[in-house]
Amino acid sequence: MLVGTAGYWYLRGGAVKRTPPPQPIAVSVAAAVRQDVPVYVSGLGTAQALNTVPIHSQIDGQLVEIAFTEGQQVKRGDVLAKIDPRLFQAAFDQAMAKKGQDEANLISAEKDLTRAKTLVVRSFETQQVLDQQQAKVDALKASMKADEAAIESARTQLDYTTITAPIDGRAGIRQIDLGRIVHANDATPLVVLTQTQPAAVVFTLPEIQLEPLREAMKRGPVEVTALDQDNAKTLGTGKLLLIDGIIDQATATMRLKALFPNADERLWPGEFVNARVRLATEGNVVTIPSAALQRGPAGLFTWVIGDDGKAQMRRIETGPPADEVVIVTAGLDAGERVVTEGYYRLQPGVSVAIQPPTERSAENSAVHGPTR
Repeated sequence: MLVGTAGYWYLRGGAVKRTPPPQPIAVSVAAAVRQDVPVYVSGLGTAQALNTVPIHSQIDGQLVEIAFTEGQQVKRGDVLAKIDPRLFQAAFDQAMAKKGQDEANLISAEKDLTRAKTLVVRSFETQQVLDQQQAKVDALKASMKADEAAIESARTQLDYTTITAPIDGRAGIRQIDLGRIVHANDATPLVVLTQTQPAAVVFTLPEIQLEPLREAMKRGPVEVTALDQDNAKTLGTGKLLLIDGIIDQATATMRLKALFPNADERLWPGEFVNARVRLATEGNVVTIPSAALQRGPAGLFTWVIGDDGKAQMRRIETGPPADEVVIVTAGLDAGERVVTEGYYRLQPGVSVAIQPPTERSAENSAVHGPTR
C-alpha cells in the first residue's frame, strides 16, 4: 500500500523538490589598517587680495599720458600715468625764485646789522636803529623758512603730476580716458591695483572648533589648503593667520583668515573656495574607507566579512573627522575586512563573493590596504 501511494505521488508530480542554496552576494571589501591620519575641518570662504588700491590723482589737471596696460602686472614705483605738469613746474620755479630773492635780501640785511653793531659801540648809531635792523634780519630768516616750505609744497605738487604704483599688483580695467581733466576729489579711480601675491582666504567654521584650533596654533603653524567649490582641485596651501576676535552669536560661527603665497595666482579675489584646516595628526589608529561606514537606528556600524566568508553587522565607535577615511576607536581591529560596495543586500550570516572594487572605489580606498 505504501509503495502504491509513493508511486501515485511521483506520477502526479508531487515528489519533494530540494530548494537550491542562495547565491553569494557580490561585494567589494577593504582591510582595516593602522596608520597616521591627519584630522581636518573645512569651511566655506572667499579669496581676497592682500591689498586693493584705487589709484586717484592727488591734484587737478589734464591726463596727458597713460603708461600701463589693463591687466598688466606692475611693480611698486612704476609710472602709471602723467598729468600736465606745466602749471606746477611754474609754481615750483616761482617758489625757487622767491627764495633766491629773500636770500639776497638777507645777506644785505646781515651786513647792515654788522655795521650797525659797530656804530653803536662807537656811539655813532642809536640802539633803536640796531634793534630795527636785527628785526629785519629775523624777518628775512623767517621768510627763508617759509620759502623752503613753499618750495617743498610746489615740488610735491609737481611730483604728483607723475602717478606711480604704490604697491606691486595687477592693473584692472582703466576707468578714465586719456585727455580727461581729473580732480583730487574724483570718486572714480583711474584704475584699481590688486595685490594677489600673496593672497588671503577668509572663511568660517563652527565655534565648537575654537579650542581645537587654538591648541593647534599653540603647537606651531597650522596648515590650510584651499580647494575649489567641488573639492576636486587644490588651489593652494598656506598657513592660518588668525582667528577673528568675535564669534557671530546669530550663526555660532567664527571667521578665520589664512595667507597663501599664490605664486601661480590660482586664488582669484572674490572666488568662493573650500578651506581645509589641518588640526592634528592621529597616530597609529585603525581606519576604514569612508564608504564602509553605515548609520542605522542603533548608531554607527559597518559590515565585516569573517574568515568563513559570511557578513556580520558590527557596531563601531569613530574618532574625529578625517580625509576620505574613518578613524575607528572601538569595535574593529586592524586586518579585518569591511564591505565598501554591495552592502545594500546584506543580511547577518549571508555568504558573500568578493569582487574587485569599481574604479572610483579603488581610488578612494587605495591607501587602506589590499583586500584579502
